[in-house]
Amino acid sequence: MKNLTSIRELTKDSAISLLDNAQQLSQVNDREVKKLPALRGKTVVNLFFENSTRTRISFEVAAKRLSADVINFSADTSSVSKGESLKDTAQTLEALGADAIVIRHPLSGAPKLLAEQNWISASVINAGDGSHEHPTQALLDALTIRQGFGLTQDLSGLKVLIVGDIRHSRVARSNILLLNLLGANVTVAGPQTLIPFGVEEMGAIVSNSFEEALSSKPDVVMMLRVQKERMQGEFFSSTEAYSKAWSLEGDRLNMVGKDSLILHPGPMNRGFEISSEAADDPRSQVLRQVSNGVAVRMAVLYRCLSGEQL
Repeated sequence: MKNLTSIRELTKDSAISLLDNAQQLSQVNDREVKKLPALRGKTVVNLFFENSTRTRISFEVAAKRLSADVINFSADTSSVSKGESLKDTAQTLEALGADAIVIRHPLSGAPKLLAEQNWISASVINAGDGSHEHPTQALLDALTIRQGFGLTQDLSGLKVLIVGDIRHSRVARSNILLLNLLGANVTVAGPQTLIPFGVEEMGAIVSNSFEEALSSKPDVVMMLRVQKERMQGEFFSSTEAYSKAWSLEGDRLNMVGKDSLILHPGPMNRGFEISSEAADDPRSQVLRQVSNGVAVRMAVLYRCLSGEQL
């Protein structure tokens, strides 16, 4: 595996192998010296055209724990702001020694274009492209779910409910693809205006009622942020109306099974799509997701740059 631009590039076996590697690498976090020499001499560039806290820092920590050199590239303060193309930017970074480019871009398909046009020989890893995909987020979510239920292989038989702004969520798309690949049953729920056309063909059941979806006793409830920055037009009448119908709080939180998991990719808008009570509930896996992000990204970087399993 040289690149990772989409979950569609993974088979079930390769996805499980990545999760197994990530589980092994997560143990590095518990060591006194949190470093491995696996990627010594390699250079990883974080090429981010959109703001990010968790993902960028997570990739940076992951690369450094594998002893790679890391360069963080912000488009706002670079020649991109002067009109430089993605091709020229990537080729410049490779000429400066980049072995892997981790890219977040507002346009769907930008990482795939970079990987397939043979503009560069460096590995390309998608850190989120528009409303399209976010493959490492889906992998860390799957790892969190495996750990939460003590599983060592796939997610067969588990019921996962994804709630909120499905239409604009690259996290939702990657999760639907990966969770189906791993055998889980996926339901998405949200306002009809925020359910994208064709989501059923990706392998998800659609519900337009949060309560109805919760009544099926999902094993995992994944809440999503409403992505107002990607919205052109009105998709719901008011924030109060959205929160009243779609926030995980109160009676709806009480409907979540005592052994179920609550996930959120962050950043969380407490009091809007999720209450503080739900975010801080013992069933919440939000901080474990962040921790697992480092392990998953270590596994992906190692696989892309070495071509080997651990």
